[in-house]
Amino acid sequence: MTKNDSKASGKKDSQLVLRLDKAERDAFVDLCKRMDTSAAREIRRFIRSFLKENGES
Repeated sequence: MTKNDSKASGKKDSQLVLRLDKAERDAFVDLCKRMDTSAAREIRRFIRSFLKENGES
């Protein structure tokens, strides 16, 4: 499978592990649920936006 094949299938192939305060994490996940989105989706959106704003993508 080539890099483009992986992208076309929509499968993610990497993880980012981070540590944060439990209360902060819970508040973020809860807010995402109330906004009918997921924490992972919002973090991916942040990363893409951050890269774009800083000339990396």
